[in-house]
Amino acid sequence: MSKALSVYYKAFETQIAEIEKAVHSGSAKPTLLLHACCGPCSSAVLEILLQHFDITILYYNPNIYPQAEYLRRKEELCNFLPAFLKEKAPPVIELAYKPEEFYEAVKIVNGFETMPEKDERCRMCYRLRLACCAKEAFDKHFDYFTTTLSISPHKDAKKINEEGKAAELELQKIHAGAEKVPQYLYADFKKKNGFKRSIELSEEYGLYRQDYCGCVYSSRNR
Repeated sequence: MSKALSVYYKAFETQIAEIEKAVHSGSAKPTLLLHACCGPCSSAVLEILLQHFDITILYYNPNIYPQAEYLRRKEELCNFLPAFLKEKAPPVIELAYKPEEFYEAVKIVNGFETMPEKDERCRMCYRLRLACCAKEAFDKHFDYFTTTLSISPHKDAKKINEEGKAAELELQKIHAGAEKVPQYLYADFKKKNGFKRSIELSEEYGLYRQDYCGCVYSSRNR
């Protein structure tokens, strides 16, 4: 697995190198729609990405249960951003909280209720959120889209990146001939001490770190 995960970090570094080359040649800093699940996961990711992108955050997490937890994570994120980044804090787009979208998505997988984290239920959840992020990125004319999810060692970076790239390819299929389709930015943000850095920033800013992924099934297994 570690070998597979390194592939995505190398792909990320290749994309960043291409972006830096374009910017040095006079291109504008590209825009990025960053799907975020919470403040702690966003912290180190933003530290990395703000060097290279003009970022807007997408808070779309219908998997989070219960609603009070969803609201707490959103509030923590929105309070953290200006405290951490001051005037550079990115704007946040919040989509409506509709948990039924999550339940419908994971029903595709047999036995989804008892699956452990990183299994196919999680893949369906990644697919749902990344497809939504891709659509928002296209509708709002972003250059790239990605997610903070891969910073967690409890998430499967291979599945995340496969679903992210699939979302990009689906956009290309649906909008064939469009002037611009946003690219998926590969990521394995836990690499090079990314997860460790997120813990350090969480402690520095007193962030609430949840003890389960978010959905009702993960809350039962914590």
